[in-house]
Amino acid sequence: MKTLRRYLMSEIIAATLLVFVALLMLFAFFDLIDQIRDVGRGSYSFRHVMVFVLLSAPNHVYELFPIAALIGTLFALAQLVASSEYTVMRVSGVSIVRMSETLVAVGALFAVLTFLFGEFIAPHSEQWAQRLRSQAITGLVAQEFRSGLWIKDDRSFVNVLEVMPDSTLRGIRIYEFDDQYRLRSISLAKRGDYQGGRRWVLKDVVQTTFGERRTSVRTAAEESWQSVLDPDLLNVLLVQPEQMSAWSLYSYAQHLRENRQKALQYEIALWAKLMYPIAVLVMMVLALPFAYYQRRQGGVGAKIFAGIMLGLAFYFLNRLFAHLGLLNDWPPVLSAVLPTLFFLGMAVGMIWWQERR
Repeated sequence: MKTLRRYLMSEIIAATLLVFVALLMLFAFFDLIDQIRDVGRGSYSFRHVMVFVLLSAPNHVYELFPIAALIGTLFALAQLVASSEYTVMRVSGVSIVRMSETLVAVGALFAVLTFLFGEFIAPHSEQWAQRLRSQAITGLVAQEFRSGLWIKDDRSFVNVLEVMPDSTLRGIRIYEFDDQYRLRSISLAKRGDYQGGRRWVLKDVVQTTFGERRTSVRTAAEESWQSVLDPDLLNVLLVQPEQMSAWSLYSYAQHLRENRQKALQYEIALWAKLMYPIAVLVMMVLALPFAYYQRRQGGVGAKIFAGIMLGLAFYFLNRLFAHLGLLNDWPPVLSAVLPTLFFLGMAVGMIWWQERR
């Protein structure tokens, strides 16, 4: 059994790596086509595009782990079925439960790698990629802290406490310096509304100006502010919840709760992050009965196509339940767990049905 187990594990790992290489090359090509349109904007060059594509790869690795594990396992098992090796294993006394245990052992390795990529590698590489792109195109440098988003805008530093879904800014602080790096003014605004053409209207403004010998303070109910910022750029600079690490999601959700703000979106993303490695195990177990199902009617190509469809279904169900949970205020754990439980139930049901046969 140990020999068969090692052989099966090596076949699955090799097939999964092959699928990974193919999918990563495909997604890297899509990134290249998407980014090459911006070559020439600011100092954004083809060299920046290549670095951006490389830095985006770890995030694709994380996103593709369940799909690649499913397709790779289907491909490996379908090959064994086509060569009758799978049948010989079963006739020799290897039950489908023992086969599932072998898949779980391989899946545990993949689950650990998924967690490592999602927690330690992908969030940082994606942030570096977006920062590289935005700095090359606009010259902006941004970083998100607990105090909000910090942005360098020419000779000013802008601190935005909150960016709302409709691109409204709340809690704006503008620190303006002269060419000698001396602080000239601090402007505080409760709200900023985008008007188009990179022009904002600031509401409830308090501006403190530092002169050579005196300091003056003025207030205004409304004031126009011209900036290089626009909603599209803010969306790039801000880290999306799905791309944050689990620890960052937990810390930020706790921060929102402490300030009596709604943290449901980040809580759903946190639970989805925790469930994603387990989804790799579920996808691999699902591949076992599915690879042998209708063996006379479908070849290897049909099984791979089925794996792609199952992977897409899993991806879209995850997105669907995340949005439904956010709209209907479902418990975060329910929104994140339901798609995985659905596919786990499908895998267990198919294994039970095959065992009955």
